[in-house]
Amino acid sequence: MNEGYKTVFVALDGTEQQEFVMARAMKVAANNHAKFVIGHVIDSTALETAGAYPVDLIAGLEEAFRSSIAEQLEEAKANPDIPEVEVIVRAGRIRETLKEEMLDVVKPDLVLCGARGLSSIKYALLGSISTFLLRNTDCDILVVK
Repeated sequence: MNEGYKTVFVALDGTEQQEFVMARAMKVAANNHAKFVIGHVIDSTALETAGAYPVDLIAGLEEAFRSSIAEQLEEAKANPDIPEVEVIVRAGRIRETLKEEMLDVVKPDLVLCGARGLSSIKYALLGSISTFLLRNTDCDILVVK
């Protein structure tokens, strides 16, 4: 019986740490011969506050994200130890969108995310995605530092 992970999900946030987090997630997926799902939420909170926002703005942000992972995505797809690779990009409020439109749909065995290292003031105001994941998912969480 294989007790490894079957589906590995990595939540990427577009920061400079993203490349490192993605590399670690690819390694874990390959080591487990697991499906590899890459998720990114375009934070629409600021855009919602401003009122209506142009649809092409979201499309541009999605294209920028996809471009930022293009090289690593091709590497993952070429890896014979990773049977399937999927990219999911959604716009919305980060926590709700990540949970409801990604994790609840994909149902991964493991979620990887980065530790952004927010200042204590920003942390108090914004909270932490890794803490949210720990409290609101039924699978293992790996926070990459």
